[in-house]
Amino acid sequence: MKKTLFAVFSLFVSTAGFATGVIVLEGNYQGKNIYIQNPFASSGVGYCVQEVRVNGNVTTDEIASSAFEIDFRNLQLKVGDKIEVKITHKDECKPKVLNPEVLKPKSTFEIVAMMVEPDLTLRWSTKGESGKLTYTIEQFRWNKWVKVGDVEGVGTADVNNYSFKVIPHYRKNQYRVKQVDYSNQARFSKTVDYASASPEITFSPAKVTKKIDFLAGETPAETMFEIYDQYGNIVKRGFASSIDASNLPKGAYYLNYDNKMSEFMKK
Repeated sequence: MKKTLFAVFSLFVSTAGFATGVIVLEGNYQGKNIYIQNPFASSGVGYCVQEVRVNGNVTTDEIASSAFEIDFRNLQLKVGDKIEVKITHKDECKPKVLNPEVLKPKSTFEIVAMMVEPDLTLRWSTKGESGKLTYTIEQFRWNKWVKVGDVEGVGTADVNNYSFKVIPHYRKNQYRVKQVDYSNQARFSKTVDYASASPEITFSPAKVTKKIDFLAGETPAETMFEIYDQYGNIVKRGFASSIDASNLPKGAYYLNYDNKMSEFMKK
């Protein structure tokens, strides 16, 4: 069996003893129909497609044609409902699905509410989802949006509630969520602000031999960080109270940490 993202092709032998093929399409209803290019059988007798089933039920679509439409409009489906289409065809030929992407999840969410609560939980509610897609949580720091986590979407049109524990940096924080669907176009939420009471973080030393320490006053403090070399290549990233710099070649480096952008020299 060969699997693709949304289609599974398999072969089986019918009870009559004739080899047939099956194309299986799986996804979510997006309000659009599927179009099939249906060639003649190589024997010259009849068309290739023998039967079409949607969610286990034989359709009433007119399949004895060189091209036909699988019409979902009479199936009382809601946008986002799961769909499984099975197209049975003669083994000697293969029909072509012209627009399989119409069953792929599409980002359609709308934000109902979004906030960062005092316990540092980012909560958001959505409506209008039409398929399961991952929400990526981003935080604005170092003059760019940085991914801080993922939450799996529910994918239904009703109101859905989500939460994610965030780690704010010093002073003003900004968060948003996004989804990317099959079109590779990102859909963003609004931006939510949060004023943090976290203490300011510094680092030392500026000329490093073995390690870099992050401090809040004189106390070790954990922070998200990135290190870039002088050519702009990222060489380390993570979340910690110190960084092992002993394996870095000598030279100048750029250090992003907390809400700051700085530099250090490896001796």
